[in-house]
Amino acid sequence: QVQLVESGGGSVQAGGSLRLSCAASEYTTRSDCMAWFRQAPGNRREWVATITGDGFRDYADSVKGRFTISRDDAKITLYLEMSGLKPEDTAMYYCALARLRWCEPHLNFYTYWGQGTQVTVSS
Repeated sequence: QVQLVESGGGSVQAGGSLRLSCAASEYTTRSDCMAWFRQAPGNRREWVATITGDGFRDYADSVKGRFTISRDDAKITLYLEMSGLKPEDTAMYYCALARLRWCEPHLNFYTYWGQGTQVTVSS
């Protein structure tokens, strides 16, 4: 059973930076697709970024140029570097994994989810 545990959330002022981490269990493989999603109160969970095992990255337009997704397969860890944070980035951030070699920005594509880490950006 794959387990995902996020960390690194917190409260920052607008313009600040945070780095989120997602530690995956040993049952993941280097070819798995991994992603970040987020959900603000009262909103649907939305896609943020994805990365394939080959390192292909894709981002939602709202975070492009400000967020960077990466993975360290030796540590079995996914990261999300966030800079230029805005109040509208405030949300619970979730790590997700699909046991497939390609990625898609759709909730139903992902089988495994973490419990989330809260990011709050104040103006």
